[in-house]
Amino acid sequence: MQKANVYRNGQLVGTLTQVNHSSYKFKYDNAWFSSRELPAVSLTMPKTKQTYTSDHLFPFFFNMLSEGVNRKLQSRQLKIDEKDYFSLLLATAKTDTIGAITLLEIEE
Repeated sequence: MQKANVYRNGQLVGTLTQVNHSSYKFKYDNAWFSSRELPAVSLTMPKTKQTYTSDHLFPFFFNMLSEGVNRKLQSRQLKIDEKDYFSLLLATAKTDTIGAITLLEIEE
């Protein structure tokens, strides 16, 4: 199981978990959820107390990954399987992303 904290402009939004290769969860942080001023992480994942579950990496997070040749180069350089989307996301979405969202792995 791998976990990551999800941040928006440096503020904790919630936790993204890969239970196994076909099971993912996302849960909003209580402080983020409680604030009416703070937006949802994406339009497809409105703020809720319940945990989102999916049998594939949520499209919002999947779309943060590079594509094509760039993904091949990243996976080769980082020594991560090109189909291991969660590990690639953890390795590449730490600081310099296109949008306001970053992810930091939770070491257990």
